Amino acid sequence: MVEAVGIIPARYNSKRLPGKPLALIQDRPMIQHVYERAARAASIQRLVVATDDSRIQQAVARFDGEVLMTSGDHKSGTDRVAEAARQLMLPDRAIVVNIQGDEPLLRAGMIDSLVDTLKAKGDVGMVTLAHPGTDIDDFHDPAVVKVVLDSKGWALYFSRAPIPAAHDASPTPTYYKHLGFYGYRNGFLQRFTRLAVGVLEKLEKLEQLRALEHGFRISVVITPHDSVSVDTPEDLDLVRNITEQQHRQD
Repeated sequence: MVEAVGIIPARYNSKRLPGKPLALIQDRPMIQHVYERAARAASIQRLVVATDDSRIQQAVARFDGEVLMTSGDHKSGTDRVAEAARQLMLPDRAIVVNIQGDEPLLRAGMIDSLVDTLKAKGDVGMVTLAHPGTDIDDFHDPAVVKVVLDSKGWALYFSRAPIPAAHDASPTPTYYKHLGFYGYRNGFLQRFTRLAVGVLEKLEKLEQLRALEHGFRISVVITPHDSVSVDTPEDLDLVRNITEQQHRQD
């Protein structure tokens, strides 16, 4: 049986929202919301938070989550996930799911779809998620990453620009919003983090373009579930409001 492990990278020093893993949402830190939702995924055998900050480590320990301390020198969450996978001594064929620590509204099924795809497709080393988008503001928002696919579901390109560009004046363009969840085979993950940073990656500030620039393919799973990444105080207020509404409905 192929082992599948979820790893949540979490750092304290976010530029736009310092300390966001510990930001309270209904009296629980954001990292706890992420952990508890991810733990519902049936496909993973283990779930770990990877951090470089003792405050986050202590917060995870308080809700009895598993946590690993990693280097403070990592430039990306992917590098932190790769180190955690090495600490766990995972084999090359193990599946590693990178679960963003700022996605407190994630659905367990999103994780399961990544793992299921890697298990079903032996030639896939990296997989990610996209959600059908129709919002015109999101389409033109550089903070919302778009992805275009080929006919078999492989990523052709990721961009902050509105892609695909439509020459007609369609009021509701059809596009795919990229969601920042990734599944890897551990062997590919370790290789990916050793690749040189690419030109397009630098231009777009999108790490996944490194794989495409080096000739690797990324399988994209279309999910019916959208999510909200918390990058700013406004995002945090939005998530708090959504969570409060969900709590009232329950």
